[in-house]
Amino acid sequence: MTDFLSSVTRKLTCKTFLIERMITMEEHTVDLLRECDSGCAMAAESLEQIRDFVSDQGLWNEITASYEKHQDLDLRIKKTLRAMEEQGKEPGKMASAWSWMSTEMRMMAKGGDKEAASIVTDGCNMGIKTICGYKNQYSGASKAVMEIADELTGMEENLRDCMKKFL
Repeated sequence: MTDFLSSVTRKLTCKTFLIERMITMEEHTVDLLRECDSGCAMAAESLEQIRDFVSDQGLWNEITASYEKHQDLDLRIKKTLRAMEEQGKEPGKMASAWSWMSTEMRMMAKGGDKEAASIVTDGCNMGIKTICGYKNQYSGASKAVMEIADELTGMEENLRDCMKKFL
């Protein structure tokens, strides 16, 4: 009888562990996806704002292309969240306000395409740092969502590298 109870207890413990693991994976998946949603939206807002200050056509084209890529990725993220019956996440109001205000101040103080490229570079670095931090925090997320996060950080790395010639 004791062996039987031990066996049942082990099986229940194993099943409980697997269920808890699945719940954690789903929570991490949703949380990371929401952070990617917020990051894409923040990047698109910033790129749209800085574009208005740019006079160099090549710089404007790079920023516009990246803006469109961020918009496209954000639509895919939102579609994935809807399929999971989950809501997205808007960028924080304070973070958005600070980003907008600091961009306006820097462009009024220094202005020019070089400063615009510097602001974009700083934004890319912040995006990379933030999404990588969330990947570590939500390490139990699904492979597909980890790939979305990698795609987002890859977009930031590519844009940052494109900005070098404008600095």
